[in-house]
Amino acid sequence: MAFTPVEARFGVQPIAFTNAANTALQSGQSPFANAEHPLGTIIRGFDPTFGEGEFIYLLGVINTVAGLLVTWDAATFQTTILPSTANLGTPVAVAMSANVAGNWGWYQISGVATVLKTNVNVVPQAGVTKVYISGTAGRVFVTSTSGKQILGARTANLATVTTTTSTVAVHLSRPFAQGQIT
Repeated sequence: MAFTPVEARFGVQPIAFTNAANTALQSGQSPFANAEHPLGTIIRGFDPTFGEGEFIYLLGVINTVAGLLVTWDAATFQTTILPSTANLGTPVAVAMSANVAGNWGWYQISGVATVLKTNVNVVPQAGVTKVYISGTAGRVFVTSTSGKQILGARTANLATVTTTTSTVAVHLSRPFAQGQIT
């Protein structure tokens, strides 16, 4: 995950960095004084292996590590580690750093991302109907037996990824956790 910003603007926070909250507030100073960008800002980045991707600037949550799947609140931009819950209908992103509670950082929403997975084999190019939220929050699972579907995601591995490997390449296209089916 060596993405670098390709935006035509100054001062873009590096994609794999976390920006810590301001813990030494002065009277009247905002606790968001250290946020480098407005929450919800979307930028493009480039990686020599994975190509171009899009990233959104969000608030972190406790226990976040790079490669973990999160969802976020559209009003507050606060992330939550993606649970294996039915009918969420929420946007999904991949953490680019250990962006824990009270910190700000980038989350990938399109392009090829390195995503944490459960202890299963992943066959090459598992289709969108085969990428699920696992029983382990924030990780992908490739069978529907215990997972909930993620729309707008497809594995991007060219060979089978074994159970002992903890990550898999996933092509994202602004993914969503599946909503209610009627």
